[in-house]
Amino acid sequence: MQMKRRRFLSFVSAACLTATTAPAFAYRWQGVALGAKAQIVLDHPEAEAIIAAARAEIARLEQIFSLYRSDSEVIRLNRTGRLEAPSFEMLECLTLVRRIHEVTGGLFDPTVQPLWRLLAEASAAGRSPQAAQVKATRALVGFDRVGIDTAQITLAPGQALTLNGIAQGFIADKVAVLLATRGVKDVLIDTGEIVAMGAGQGREGWPVTLRGEDRARLWRDRALASSATFGTVMDEDGQQGHILSPEGAVPPPTEITISASSAAVADGLSTALCLVSSEAEVRNVLDSIKEARLERYLQRASSH
Repeated sequence: MQMKRRRFLSFVSAACLTATTAPAFAYRWQGVALGAKAQIVLDHPEAEAIIAAARAEIARLEQIFSLYRSDSEVIRLNRTGRLEAPSFEMLECLTLVRRIHEVTGGLFDPTVQPLWRLLAEASAAGRSPQAAQVKATRALVGFDRVGIDTAQITLAPGQALTLNGIAQGFIADKVAVLLATRGVKDVLIDTGEIVAMGAGQGREGWPVTLRGEDRARLWRDRALASSATFGTVMDEDGQQGHILSPEGAVPPPTEITISASSAAVADGLSTALCLVSSEAEVRNVLDSIKEARLERYLQRASSH
């Protein structure tokens, strides 16, 4: 069962690639990465070959992080609670997860996966899960019980991971590194989160429009990620959003956009910090992460 979050970033050139938004000679690929619409826009004489390499890289990384591939690393880890000889990328991503988990006071916690599945299955069946089931499943949450070592990764009994709150950004970063090694200096990579490298020939930056804004902002050498607590609703009453608080709190409807030097950092932070109660609290957390900044914070009164 796959429930996709709504995307709150809209790349101007994706919706309407015209001479006014991108060079007429720019090459654009559109596809899918981790279940989200993806695209890469660049100007390079070897664009097709470079895009082919990028697509292969996306496929390779999906084989590590996808919850919808039966033999991916994260699925094998969740199936047995143990992953022998994890890939370097899995170890790198989990190390970053640990950092974001710590700086957000535990709000970013990929071990919410069993709870997410319980709620998703109940929602698909048109019912509410029993309170005792929720309590027992919530007791499994705790990233501090995940063992991370170069030889193996281990989960506590009953635990499972979802890296959906960071993997799209992580993949965007890895594609950016790959393209840079091939001499690409100007490219926009959108895997659900955005990396804007360079600016494109004759431009000051890549135009990206945030949902609800009338005018695009120009981005250069920066990554962007947006999250919303109720981007997808997981119950009939509209009281449970798809981004779950490890502590069980129901956050107010919030949309947040964060930029950073890394799309994975922006992705993880936006996922976690849309759960906090105020903009001041978001800024307080970001004070300790110098490479990240808050770009937009919207909160409306809860009707729940």
